Amino acid sequence: MTDTWPRRVRRRYPRLLDALLVLGVFTATAGTTTVDRLGNHLAPNPPALALAVVSSAAVFLHRSHPRALFGITFACALAICFAATQLNAGLVAPLIVALYVLAVHTDRTTARIATAVAAVVLTGATFVAEPSAPIGARIGFVAWILLPGAIGDSVRTRRAHLAAIEERAERAERTREEEARRRVADERIRIARDLHDVVAHHIALANAQAGIAVHLLDRNPAQAREMLSHLTDATGSALRELKATVGLLRRADDPEAPLEPAPGLDRLPDLLDTFERAGLPVRLTVEGERQRLSPGVDLTAYRILQESLTNVAKHAAGSAADITLTYSGGRFLLTVANDRPPRPVPPASAPAGGGFGLIGMRERAAAVGGRLTADRRPGGGFLVSAELPLRTAAREEPA
Repeated sequence: MTDTWPRRVRRRYPRLLDALLVLGVFTATAGTTTVDRLGNHLAPNPPALALAVVSSAAVFLHRSHPRALFGITFACALAICFAATQLNAGLVAPLIVALYVLAVHTDRTTARIATAVAAVVLTGATFVAEPSAPIGARIGFVAWILLPGAIGDSVRTRRAHLAAIEERAERAERTREEEARRRVADERIRIARDLHDVVAHHIALANAQAGIAVHLLDRNPAQAREMLSHLTDATGSALRELKATVGLLRRADDPEAPLEPAPGLDRLPDLLDTFERAGLPVRLTVEGERQRLSPGVDLTAYRILQESLTNVAKHAAGSAADITLTYSGGRFLLTVANDRPPRPVPPASAPAGGGFGLIGMRERAAAVGGRLTADRRPGGGFLVSAELPLRTAAREEPA
């Protein structure tokens, strides 16, 4: 809500404003007790002035005790109707303030009951105290009693409306902040997943190649040197992919930020060649007519294949991997299976253990609307199966 100058004044000088309000109410009430309807000055009326002082002073309670304020001013107004010599709305000025405060700061039912009681009782009192008063004066007197309740109800409704608008705006702001935090968290998970895929893949291959080279160094030095040369290629490729992935964190206008496209199944031959040079035989089978995958699905399929083959190289060294790509209707199915690893296991193998590879693959598949299963095969080995859509949302196509 806008912080206007009246709001600042009310916030900084509340007691001063209360004193001015009490003074104004007392002036209106006391002045009315000494002037008749024709404007003629009358002699001071001590009882009426005393009641005016009490009811006006009670206005100091309007911030903390609106109901008590109404009770005091109503009793004083009823007494003034009998103590004063004429009927005038100024006599009940403190009561008018009390009815307005009651309408603004309490519930609607309380304000309406108080207004109705004040109007009926005081109107009846005027018939007893001044039976000769004209009907116009009585109607004006009742109108002044009813008016503050209507104005106060309108003010309260407007304040409630503005408060609801502020609350919706704050809730929308919180929602935007939560959405921003969620997107940041999702982006961190995506980057962590990409880094895991890149680093784990190449480190696993480098570990396998180094282990095989050490194993062959004494028996077949030539093959060991060849394996070490492949190790150099694998580490160089790891550095390039790592630079490309980290480059996504740079600003778009950074001239050093890499502009390489995300990998997809078009790079599958290079991926398979890398694993074969590391000592993992791979057999590829394609069923159905090849179809174009949307960029997100293409990247997901590549990363799932990469992670699956990496797991085979780490945990089942010496066995062969069978890859099957099936294009059927609007779905794309890929499977990676390996046999039971031969015994003894070569030195390059890493012991089986928990990790985030399977979790990351499942998250990748779910992100594009697919699903992934991974489990041991009945005859030994492991099977990873991912069913993905050929296309995701249309907004992804221009990527």
